[in-house]
Amino acid sequence: MSIQMLAQELYRLLQEVEKIEKKLENAPPEKKEEIKDKLRKIRAERNRIRAALDGRIGRQSKHNIK
Repeated sequence: MSIQMLAQELYRLLQEVEKIEKKLENAPPEKKEEIKDKLRKIRAERNRIRAALDGRIGRQSKHNIK
């Protein structure tokens, strides 16, 4: 995946995390566990994409230094 695609996906996931966090704040008690589980999964995906993007950017900068 290109850096641009990773960045776009990361941005989408950041927005999704924010949206779910707001949903969790206003959720009735019986829905909170379900929303927390969804939030946990989206955060994990966000962290995975962020790490991939950081790795790509790190590799690219090392190649540009040489």
